[in-house]
Amino acid sequence: MENKFTLSILPEKLGICHFAKNSPIPDWARDISFCSITKTLDELSIVCPQEKIPAGVLYESDWRAFKVQGPLGFTATGIVASLSKPLAEAGISIFYISTYETDYILVEEKNLEKAKEVLGKFCEIGK
Repeated sequence: MENKFTLSILPEKLGICHFAKNSPIPDWARDISFCSITKTLDELSIVCPQEKIPAGVLYESDWRAFKVQGPLGFTATGIVASLSKPLAEAGISIFYISTYETDYILVEEKNLEKAKEVLGKFCEIGK
């Protein structure tokens, strides 16, 4: 594998929240250190530390994130494929988030050690 990436692991457990398509962005999601908000015609999804998610919100719990150290730039190609293919081959499901400067690979916490082993074969993984 020719691409060598540097990854770090975010310390907190993340939750992936689901809201109906016409839901407004909740106030509690606006001032969180790590928060990804995606609003489409079909749904509203929020990824954030699960400790910040209020009771009654539908979410998938216990996800952990690898941050791909960037900035990566818009001309970089093959990043998602390079990182997701080995994880898929190891039977590890992912949730992928891209931002303007970098990417995040989320795996269920139960698969974190296995994901570190798989990605550690071609990535430098820091704390």
